[in-house]
Amino acid sequence: MTQSAATTPSAPPPPPPEAVGPLMRSLSVLRELAAGGGRQPVGDLVRRTDLARSTVDRVLSTLARLGYVRIEGRDAVLAPRLLELGNAYLAASELPDRLGPLADRLADELDESVSLAVPDGDGVRFVHQATRRRAMSLAFRIGDLLPAERGAPGALFADHWDAADWRRWRARRAADPTDAGFPAVPPRRAADGADDSAGQGQDAASAAGFEARVAAARDAGWSLDDQLIEPGLVAVAVPVRDTAGRTVCALSVVSHTSRLSAAELPDAVLPRLRETVSAMEYALSLPRDAASAPDTAPGPSHPAHATWMRASKQELGPEFVESMARGLITLTAFGAGRAELPLTAVAEATGLARATARRALITLEHLGYLATDGKLFRPTPKVLELGFAHLSGLTLPAIAQPHLVALVERVHDSASMAVLSGDDIQYVARVPTVRIMSVNITLGTRFPAYPTSMGRVLLADLPPAELSARLALTDLAPLTRHTVTDPGRFPALLEEVRSHGYALVDEELEEGLRSLAVPVRDRTGRVVSAVNVSTHAGRCTADEARETLLPALRTAASAIEADLWVAGRYARIPVL
Repeated sequence: MTQSAATTPSAPPPPPPEAVGPLMRSLSVLRELAAGGGRQPVGDLVRRTDLARSTVDRVLSTLARLGYVRIEGRDAVLAPRLLELGNAYLAASELPDRLGPLADRLADELDESVSLAVPDGDGVRFVHQATRRRAMSLAFRIGDLLPAERGAPGALFADHWDAADWRRWRARRAADPTDAGFPAVPPRRAADGADDSAGQGQDAASAAGFEARVAAARDAGWSLDDQLIEPGLVAVAVPVRDTAGRTVCALSVVSHTSRLSAAELPDAVLPRLRETVSAMEYALSLPRDAASAPDTAPGPSHPAHATWMRASKQELGPEFVESMARGLITLTAFGAGRAELPLTAVAEATGLARATARRALITLEHLGYLATDGKLFRPTPKVLELGFAHLSGLTLPAIAQPHLVALVERVHDSASMAVLSGDDIQYVARVPTVRIMSVNITLGTRFPAYPTSMGRVLLADLPPAELSARLALTDLAPLTRHTVTDPGRFPALLEEVRSHGYALVDEELEEGLRSLAVPVRDRTGRVVSAVNVSTHAGRCTADEARETLLPALRTAASAIEADLWVAGRYARIPVL
């Protein structure tokens, strides 16, 4: 079973009598899936978790019902909906919401990558990233965990460790000399930690070297990472404190020695870094925004609803484990304005019985996903280990692909996703169907936007001024005898698309090709892509195609939008 890197390598304490066994088993499966990059054969999960195959099957069936995993053949795959657990922690912490925009602005001003990180045991976990796209750039994701000694923020956090914390840190290094428990960083040379007390003081990541860096950071008020993670990567971090003077996170500027050396970086970035930290500390002192509200995905009521639970149990029988589902849903009680909650509030927020919520909270606290002072519970950064790093790195096409597969299985015609690229559409995802006559299009294919269904959906969402400017420069060339080429008629076509919410294009791009498309919108309501179904015009009439294909197409687009709603809460979703 995979060991959590941010905890002591010694045997964990036994679970309390009230612990929910199915919840513990489900979390072990999620951890293994996350450790395996988000996808693993079910057989491997059985071996890695030491659980019975029947148990793993029930866990996966329940997780699939919650929308947290998908089953693809013999593999279990993490699904974007799982991000709602990490989103609950991030919203409760308020750090990305209050400080993220300031970090983004600093990254723009310095043209360097900027990170926000929090302490997690004897590790450092990222909660916000503003990266620069370069050949040599930062590749860490929200949720990634680093050893405290291998980075600038760790020295700031370790200054607050007590003797027990230092003992746990030394024990972890002895048990994991290559940092295998931290997959986000390159392996550490075993010799670096083989004997921290003998001759390794010159190594900044060794015990003596790390303690010296902690002392230096305490004196200077900032910490330097001189290629501790990998050659060429340098960083400077400054602590961000709350109104009580507690260090709640660290703000880092990350560069590369090809741009700035470790000696040059502090002088280059510290003035602006300190100004931003002051602005962040002021932001943390402000009252909570009254507009902060629970961030729930659109669509049906939350799965915690008792009716949903009963329906799931009736449909799946023993393959749906209610105690597991209820336990996981407990984490979603937390969020913006709900950073710390008593038992009663958790029960009310989830619709669970008080005794059920209590057992779930005790279990989650035992596993380190919640902390408590005896009355109030709060989520910890460890929640992010449940697949957040992997899922936050998904692209729009990766999110859409399984929904396009389901669409093709339903309509038996090819389905695609495209984005606007200049005056063209570019295909970014596609699932072909198997027919004697089918549409042959590959990823990256480009077509003019004006004679395509997806192009018209994308053009219809543009601001009026931008659309007018584009159309003025567009040559509406006839590609077939059906292509609309009248500049006076085309704006009315787009208005119709905007009004109806779909575009039907009949043989305008190619003779015999009919295509129906609908928009896909992000969290702000902006159309970011379009999905379509392409078919041969001779199979049915246009009205029949609209009647049979449009409902399935809209269902697929809604499913993609639901995933984008969750995935885009704190992560930027690239379209390519």
